[in-house]
Amino acid sequence: MAHSRNGSGLLSVDAALDRILASLSTTTTTRVLLADALGQILAEDIHATLTLPPQDLSAMDGYAVRADDVAQCPVNLTRVGEAAAGHPWTGHVELGQAVRIFTGAYVPNGADTIIIQENVDAPSEADQSVITVREGAAKGRYIRPAGLDIAAGTRALAKGSLLSARSIGLAIAAGATSAVVSKPPRIGILSTGDELVPPGQTPGPGQIISSNAAFLSAFVKSCGAEAVDLGIAIDKPGAVSNAVMAATNLDMVVTTGGASVGSHDHIVDDLADGALDFWKIAMRPGKPLIWGKIGKTPLLGLPGNPVSTAVCALVFLAPAISKLGGGTYQQQLYLATITSDLPENDQRQDYMRASLESGDDGLTMVRPAHRQDSSMMATLAHANAFIVRPPFDPPLTTGDTVTILPMPRLF
Repeated sequence: MAHSRNGSGLLSVDAALDRILASLSTTTTTRVLLADALGQILAEDIHATLTLPPQDLSAMDGYAVRADDVAQCPVNLTRVGEAAAGHPWTGHVELGQAVRIFTGAYVPNGADTIIIQENVDAPSEADQSVITVREGAAKGRYIRPAGLDIAAGTRALAKGSLLSARSIGLAIAAGATSAVVSKPPRIGILSTGDELVPPGQTPGPGQIISSNAAFLSAFVKSCGAEAVDLGIAIDKPGAVSNAVMAATNLDMVVTTGGASVGSHDHIVDDLADGALDFWKIAMRPGKPLIWGKIGKTPLLGLPGNPVSTAVCALVFLAPAISKLGGGTYQQQLYLATITSDLPENDQRQDYMRASLESGDDGLTMVRPAHRQDSSMMATLAHANAFIVRPPFDPPLTTGDTVTILPMPRLF
């Protein structure tokens, strides 16, 4: 979006995210074993200490030969040895010779191509037997050259990389056993509201279970951060600030509820003069979003409705955790065909719960949920994507293309 505010004067989603990220600093670093580093962010490059593969390898089962010997086929060659993974043949392939070879084995000196076994007639697996090559191969065929994957001394993984299962596999194969990572951010989670009771307690009249805290704790952990439960703050001036100031070693606090304009919502008032960066953005659901500080601790105030909490967590909290952890965050937006008409959008960027489907032509289709109320947790739980509509998006008809934000696997 090109402008920080729309016609309503509300801060845009993009501008709000920019301001959140600009005010956050990366945590300190520590060295961890790669076996324990899943989901963490590299604070230093990892360089390979090994070359992969260390020597030319065969990519197929067959025979290692000289390309010049099989330029004219059929041709008879003498088998002089065998090479298997972990068991190299140490001789030198001479004119008219062949070495039986298996996938992953070192290519013997003197050989420069592999003839797959399907193109060879071999009456015996004994050395000094004669094989007939029925179809030749060009020089280098079916050979994985040394260093094809990575060379010793080159960068295997860059600073800022997320240590996924596959990147850990690469780093360990390249000789690393540990890595310097940013310490996982400690995120305090504070629920607000006199109506809330902890999970496991039966709600009384007018009460509900504090499910947002459970969602946020799981979400924070799925983002690679540490979740710190700060409990439930009552609807009283100063309760939020007191809870935050009593906590220690937090990199950020996330609150739910208390962000609206009612007489029982006190988070904005708890932010001292100059500590409130912004309040309210052009977003649906999630308009009453708060960003500021209590003391030196950044505070992200999420709306209390469960869907609003979840959408704002995905759009704002996940990138914030990534920034704190030294990584970069890129929302993965895609296009899909909508299955029903939608009316014109208003001034707020809309995140509609939806389900992705495969059409008869194989193209991805997206079906909006029938009801979009921000209190409906079941609708959110059964969806797998959001339709993202910009402010003032014109009416849409069935078959139009829309932007979608898929829900992450553990969202």
